[in-house]
Amino acid sequence: MNVVFFAIVAIAFLTASWHQLHWDGEGDAPMTLLTRGVIDAASGSVDLAIGLIGVMTLFLGLIKIAEAGGLLTVLAKLIRPLMVRLFPDVPPNHPAMGAMILNMSANMMGLGNAATPFGIRAMQELNKLNPKQGVATDSMVLFLAINTSSVTLLPTGVIAIRAAAGSADPAAILPTTLFATLCATVAGISAALFYRRFFSFERATPLPDPLAGLDQALGGTPSATQDSSDAKEQEAPEPLPTMADQGYPAWVSALALFGFISLIPLTVLHGETIAPWIIPTLIIGFLTYGMVRRVRIYEVFVEGAKEGFQVAVRIIPYLVAILVAVGMFRASGALGAMVGWLGPITSRFGLPPEALPMALLRPLSGSGAFGVMASIINDPDIGPDSYIGYLVTTLQGSTETTFYVLAVYFGAVGVRRIRHALPAALTADIVAIIAAVIAVSWLFGGVA
Repeated sequence: MNVVFFAIVAIAFLTASWHQLHWDGEGDAPMTLLTRGVIDAASGSVDLAIGLIGVMTLFLGLIKIAEAGGLLTVLAKLIRPLMVRLFPDVPPNHPAMGAMILNMSANMMGLGNAATPFGIRAMQELNKLNPKQGVATDSMVLFLAINTSSVTLLPTGVIAIRAAAGSADPAAILPTTLFATLCATVAGISAALFYRRFFSFERATPLPDPLAGLDQALGGTPSATQDSSDAKEQEAPEPLPTMADQGYPAWVSALALFGFISLIPLTVLHGETIAPWIIPTLIIGFLTYGMVRRVRIYEVFVEGAKEGFQVAVRIIPYLVAILVAVGMFRASGALGAMVGWLGPITSRFGLPPEALPMALLRPLSGSGAFGVMASIINDPDIGPDSYIGYLVTTLQGSTETTFYVLAVYFGAVGVRRIRHALPAALTADIVAIIAAVIAVSWLFGGVA
């Protein structure tokens, strides 16, 4: 992130400097615009963080209830066959598994910022297994690659935006978004597994022993050397497998997978009706589960909410850094220059110049991309039901603000060396853009 951060700021400064030297004196000076962009971005990042505090507090409180009631373990066991293959370094019943599943589920439902607390909790749990603090593990990178490219069954927010813009069929982007995110997820997983061979992760210490805490609690002491630990391991009998270790029977996992697949046609047909119910149902569902499991939901919620508040405050510096860099990039004119250079080329492949800023800005700034999308679909000459309208709303629902996600998630656990997380996530973004163009061209290519 050091190189990326410096590169974005340097390009912005050099671009603004060039414009300043060639300025004809009309309008605001380029350097004045750049300075204004820095101030606005810094203020906006704090405003975003303040808004995120409420979301983080709410959903981390709900996660605490789910954890206290054992829901994270249930979820981890439910899709254990898939998760243990994707994340072999994570114990099958570790809380990280359940938190990752909650994050993926929230992203599938298009919940936007509501998925962030689940993801941060997952990163915190994964960091507990990290033998080299400050360096991203393979599991962290793979999780973020999946997070930034997550399969989306119901792009809730985008459907609402299309409806507000007067679309005759706001949910028409469901199949295009689903196709684009499926392709992106496959690409993200493949890229994370492929790139990691070029970014070695040397373990400073062995992975933590899950029984170490139990030994100390019972009055034991940790071994002084690895050899003594190995000797104890050889002397200890192999523990008998339990249901918690094995997960649910295969037919239960298969039934859960079938239920998930059945949601796809349901969301395509009734997505607009389902969308408003998701968050209220999620809240009452967590609270009801806690009551059934006899969890003291109010006290547990407050404890989780305190943690959410602390995490939200801790990520403010990371948000300021990345959003200021992106704000400078836009204000300097560098983004406009890129659009001018690439527009004539990408238009030949179904990505017109009007939609190109959306594709370029989406990995950098969620608010910036949202503004571009909103201005396009509310333009009377384009509208939400044109080819460009379908394309930009599909891009909004199928790509992620990659730099924001990396800054927030890694910042929350103090990881500075992100290894191959950025190339893996950007690979997924590129594939999502290509897949979105293919899907929209196929379904709506004839739309004016």
